[in-house]
Amino acid sequence: GFVVIGTATALVFLSGLEGQAAPQTYTAVVEVSGVIGMDDDSSDSTLEAQFEKAFSAPGTQGVIALINSPGGSPVQSGQLHRALRRLRSRYAEIPLYAVITDMGASGGYYVAVAAERIFVDPASIVGSIGVVINSFGFVDSLKKLGVERRVLTAGEHKAMFDPFAPVRPQEQGYLQVMLDTIHQQFIRAVKVGRGDRLSEDPEMFSGRVWTGEHAISIGLADGFGSVREVARDVVGAPEIIDFSAQPNWKLKLLDQLELRIISVLKASAPGDGLRLY
Repeated sequence: GFVVIGTATALVFLSGLEGQAAPQTYTAVVEVSGVIGMDDDSSDSTLEAQFEKAFSAPGTQGVIALINSPGGSPVQSGQLHRALRRLRSRYAEIPLYAVITDMGASGGYYVAVAAERIFVDPASIVGSIGVVINSFGFVDSLKKLGVERRVLTAGEHKAMFDPFAPVRPQEQGYLQVMLDTIHQQFIRAVKVGRGDRLSEDPEMFSGRVWTGEHAISIGLADGFGSVREVARDVVGAPEIIDFSAQPNWKLKLLDQLELRIISVLKASAPGDGLRLY
């Protein structure tokens, strides 16, 4: 009974907190974290919806993309990049800034260059403007184990880059062309986003990474700044509202309540004192 009453009281109290009035003007923040496109929370459609809410909300003076990502799907990263540029065009009076915390690499940086300006920490990891496909080859291992690989395909290249078959130079060439094409798409997005701020560093698009401090010196970033610093000093709206996709805390709290009630009921049930829960 105490557990039920206590949890119900907490739900009512927290619901009241949710209803508190937002400040009249503020900086909207949307977090882009983890591997982009790995799950629903990091997909283009989910993130685009959150950014749409941030831009369209009354009182938004500026939007910050808070990025901490090593990259991910080039498709999801590219789609989010284009979505952010469309939002910038539609809401031209609201600036979009990117703040990179620990890492803004590969697809994470792809998203960042959609912003007007990019802010980093001196120790942030920035860049990795490249594309990669990872694989393994188990041909010799199968021979040693005496295992025969059997694959049937309809289409000459359907089993292209099969890790259990020797590399075929022609198919390796196909994959390299595909990687180079996607790489050029990435490079174009960076050049459009950064413009003449980019230096002539020959390793700019080699796939290497830089610290935030070095990234500023070669034009991959504009300055140092945290979310609070950018909201206060650049946007001019120090109050921050987070528009990131949030887990449903009520459902989580109810799940914990359910587990607790089951535990209490089992503990109070008659028996010999030894139970397996």
